[in-house]
Amino acid sequence: MSKGPSGFIDADQCEGKQPWLWDEAPQGAAVTLILAHGAGAPMDSPFMQRMAQSLAARGVRVVRFEFAYMAQRRVDGRKRPPNPQAQLLQQWREVYARVCQQVAGPVAIGGKSMGGRMASLLADELDAAALICLGYPFYAAGKPEKPRVAHLAELRTPTLIVQGERDALGNREAVAGYNLSAAIELHWLAAADHDLKPLKASGFSHEQHLDTATRVITDFLGVS
Repeated sequence: MSKGPSGFIDADQCEGKQPWLWDEAPQGAAVTLILAHGAGAPMDSPFMQRMAQSLAARGVRVVRFEFAYMAQRRVDGRKRPPNPQAQLLQQWREVYARVCQQVAGPVAIGGKSMGGRMASLLADELDAAALICLGYPFYAAGKPEKPRVAHLAELRTPTLIVQGERDALGNREAVAGYNLSAAIELHWLAAADHDLKPLKASGFSHEQHLDTATRVITDFLGVS
């Protein structure tokens, strides 16, 4: 893999594959976190940029990548739906294997919304060091009667879910009714939505919530 401008790494000069971003932590970073994007925004969206750079600044080596459908949008500008789940999972497997060949030490996986959900389906299979989910989609928009939580009851990988209390894809009241594995730790952000953005009346700012998310993630990963 060759490193390009602004941190981009082209996987075999792309060849139709997903591009990469490495946010280098200080030399000797204790842990690597592979962070996947959500369904509608790329790996370098403002949210992903902010979280990855903040985590890297605190000593976590962060690797970002794009699923094939999003990488193609970067090429032609056309919006398209996510690839089928089986393809997304296979892309995750390939990314994890390649990253493990490139770095030393434990490798955690996770992501924003859909990226985190796909990671959660593979965390035990991959024997990942940890799972980090930012705004987990416990159900599809407008479909709380169809939760996506069956696998979360048996999850063995140490897991942190950072969730907004008023997340439209899994608010605090709804999630309280789910049977979740003891390996899962939930950190709730006051009055926050799916992007961890709080109501102004809460007295918190989006920056404060993202800072809190960074802190709890680094603490969970054991990075001082």
